[in-house]
Amino acid sequence: MTDPSPDDLLRLDNQLCFALVTAARNVVGVYRPILEPLGLTHPQYLAMLALWERSPRSLGELATALAMDPATASPLVKRLESDGLIERQRSAADERRLDIALTPKGAALRARALDVPRQVMARLGMTVSEVEVVRDALNRFAGAVDL
Repeated sequence: MTDPSPDDLLRLDNQLCFALVTAARNVVGVYRPILEPLGLTHPQYLAMLALWERSPRSLGELATALAMDPATASPLVKRLESDGLIERQRSAADERRLDIALTPKGAALRARALDVPRQVMARLGMTVSEVEVVRDALNRFAGAVDL
């Protein structure tokens, strides 16, 4: 196998960034109709996943879990709060801190979300192991980038 020419390296279809952006857009498109009955957007689903894993969390902790800036996560939290899925409450450990906690409605939504991963895999025509390979490769890539 020969090394690609500089012209080949500049082809749009050969760009890692293009493949990632296209894949991200397509994945959100796959999730949209699956999440719609739950009343969640894709970013809201990610926030709820983090809160289903551990609640309560501070805004900073939630933003870190989502790989977001807190200023970006804040409107997301406000929307979930207005939908009655979460509430902000004073931390028991530090009353200066506001924690984000699931409401009973938000906790109950988890049961309806249990089938989301399988629905996504079915729409993609991929098995669990195929999804794991892609996810692990992307996680290695994300971990290799030092911003």
